[in-house]
Formats: sequence, structure tokens, C-alpha cells
Amino acid sequence: MQRDARPAALLAPTHLAPTPIAALPAQDSATVQALMRDFARDLARAGARIAGVTQMRGQDAAGRSRIFLRDLSSDAEFVISQDLGPGSVACNLDAGELAMACAAVERAARDGADLIVVSKFSKQEAERGGLCDAFRAAMSARIPVIAAVSPHFREEWRLFAGPLAEDVDPSHEALSAWWARAGQRK
Repeated sequence: MQRDARPAALLAPTHLAPTPIAALPAQDSATVQALMRDFARDLARAGARIAGVTQMRGQDAAGRSRIFLRDLSSDAEFVISQDLGPGSVACNLDAGELAMACAAVERAARDGADLIVVSKFSKQEAERGGLCDAFRAAMSARIPVIAAVSPHFREEWRLFAGPLAEDVDPSHEALSAWWARAGQRK
């Protein structure tokens, strides 16, 4: 599948208000992932339709450490790290599982949601892979997005999201204020 290499900001219709995107600094990934998950669940309890994925660390049935993405609307888990065997130093990202998680977010955007959470913008996304299509699907559907942005890929993020993204402090209060502003732009 050919990926559109244009920045997401160029794909947004210019005659509509921009899609609100909250960019959270991901220096402390586990804390930011928990914040996004808790914020989305609070909105869901208040009646909002939420979708997207957050990243978590855990253990598989054999007790091995794994990284997985959890779908916020279905609780499905996508194990994105794979066991490459003892002594392996290669990247253990399972691109197939990551693609399935991305497809789940894209489906949710097509089906309609009030908010989409994208676990992060990092190396894969900076190379226009990973969850980039999930970002694009949300923006095309005019659905507000919350994402964690790796400090190592801030410049790539700025090129990707352009003026659509707003840097938001990683706190429930700051996200709530952003959400209130996002609702006014719809």
C-alpha cells in the first residue's frame, strides 16, 4: 500500500475549521499513556464516543515483557513487540500488529467518534508509517485527536501536523481545557 507522504496538515480541507489536535509531551511515556486513557474513559462515562489506542507494557502468558496497544472502545489488545529469541538485538516491533491497531482506529474514525486517542507519534510515524493513517483518518473525519509526541521527533511532528496541533501540558486539567476549546471549534 502506497502511503501519502504529504504532511497531514496539507490533507485537511481548508474551508473548514481545523481539526483540534492535542499534542502531549511524551518524556514519561507510561504516565502520559495513563493520562490519555483516564481522560478518554472520563469522557466516555460522560457520554462521549471515544476511540483509539494507548500503549501499555505487560507480560505475555510466558512471563516475557511485551508492549501492546489497547483499543479504548473494545479493550482489544495488539501486542506490538515480538520475541526474536535470546541474544537478538534487532528491532522487535511487530509491524503486522501495529497495522491491525491502526486499522481499528481508522474503522472507528469512519464509524464516528467524538475523540480519537493515538498512543504516540514516534519513529514509525516520523517515517510516515506506524499510526500515521490513524491520524489522517481522524483528521479527515474532523474528529479531535489527543496524541503523545516523542521528544526525539518533535520537528517531524511539527512538519506532519503543522498548525493543526496544540501543545498541551500533560495534566487532566489542561486536557479538559483543550477539550472545551475543541468543542467550540466543531
